[in-house]
Amino acid sequence: MAKLPRANKELGQHFLRDKKVINAITTDWEDEADVIVEVGPGPAVLTEFLSKKNKPYYVIEMDHRFKEHLEVYVQEDHIFMQDALSFNWEDFITENKLENKKIWLVSNLPYNVGTVLFTNFLQVPQITFMSLMFQKEVGDKTYLRQEKNHTNGLLTLSLNYFESKQLCKVSPGCFSPPPKVDSVVVSYKRKNSPKISISDYKSLNSFTRLLFSLKRKQVQSVLKSRYSKEQLEKAFLETNISEKLRAEALGLDQVYALYNALN
Repeated sequence: MAKLPRANKELGQHFLRDKKVINAITTDWEDEADVIVEVGPGPAVLTEFLSKKNKPYYVIEMDHRFKEHLEVYVQEDHIFMQDALSFNWEDFITENKLENKKIWLVSNLPYNVGTVLFTNFLQVPQITFMSLMFQKEVGDKTYLRQEKNHTNGLLTLSLNYFESKQLCKVSPGCFSPPPKVDSVVVSYKRKNSPKISISDYKSLNSFTRLLFSLKRKQVQSVLKSRYSKEQLEKAFLETNISEKLRAEALGLDQVYALYNALN
């Protein structure tokens, strides 16, 4: 393999080197998936292993310095040298006839755009499985933990559409260069019957953003900017939720119930 380029700090690049973490990620959903898509493969650290799974395999990478590394493992027309933030998933799925395939998405998400990419992935129905590395404080918001007493917007969105669990913790020393924060890999499997349809994702996202924008205020005070007094009274009655609860005290099912009652 050619000498690796230096990590680009502006792109949030940190190259994974830990063999145990690499193995955990690259074997996560290997038996269930039909297709693998890796976002941000960089110098092909995971690519080397994912390309051997005998499944259609695609990569999306914006740093053109890595193209020669990727071409060692991935056929040229399966390499998309572009920004994942603007990647057209609908066209990609149609052009490659993946409408009825179960896609396994793998990514070491850049810390600066990880949340945006994650919410983009949630909206692609064919993405059935995901193995994603996040900055720990962000990744922890996408799966339920025993010690967690309340919910938040990102958790509410992700758990409506995916079952999720921590796959492994990742210390800074597992990377070159080491980041200044801890990381976590989270494993996801899309739910067949979410409480709120994927077609209503944008509406649910807008609702949770409003609800948790002032999470320490009473729910009624937060929601009155968008809904009438009559709508709110009816919704609280239907859901048997106290209007005096703080938004941060709502459970996931209560958030979904309020959304359905008000929309």
